[in-house]
Amino acid sequence: MEMEKMNTRDVILENYTKYVLTHNEKPKSVYAFTADNNMEEAEFYKYFGSFKAIDSAVFVDLFKNTLNLLSQDEDFQQGDAKHKLLSYYFTFFEMLTANRSLVTYILHQDENKLKVLKTLDGLKEEYTQFVESLDIKPIDMIVDNLANVVDKGLSKASYGQLLFIMKFWLNDTSPSFEKTDVLIEKTMHAGFEVINTKPINAFVDLGKFLWKEGMGKK
Repeated sequence: MEMEKMNTRDVILENYTKYVLTHNEKPKSVYAFTADNNMEEAEFYKYFGSFKAIDSAVFVDLFKNTLNLLSQDEDFQQGDAKHKLLSYYFTFFEMLTANRSLVTYILHQDENKLKVLKTLDGLKEEYTQFVESLDIKPIDMIVDNLANVVDKGLSKASYGQLLFIMKFWLNDTSPSFEKTDVLIEKTMHAGFEVINTKPINAFVDLGKFLWKEGMGKK
């Protein structure tokens, strides 16, 4: 997309991306960044409060682009909750892969895990709202009140699953990240089996895969 056809927010994102991927570090300051790009500093602050805010926006934009793309898919619209969530995962990780250098830079720039999680707060909010909108309900729960517990914690657990797969993807060196695709299928299958109280076979299958990939080793 030509710069003159992009809105100011997207121009900032584009220029920031080019800078960090070229220099492997953030610009020295907002002033220096805007000056190098023939932009008033005040214009930057209309859209972002800091470079960290841009990092967070990257993941929110990838999430929204994923749902926008899926919204045009009739099969997605008519599918059940499991189909929609699985479709989301595959499409979202395609988006991540298309922007892997930028995503890897953002997630690896700080060794403080709490700061990294803070960067993903916007993604967490969007993702949990999406999962809640799927209205996934536990079926035939045997233990009293377990259904309510699972229902309330489902979106949080699902976000934890997303982070887990993202971490795996960051270290995946298989062609076309095919091992990540396998992990997505197995974790999704295992997760929905838990909801249907048939977890044993699904978790054994998932456990074997993770052990094979070295995640069971210290």
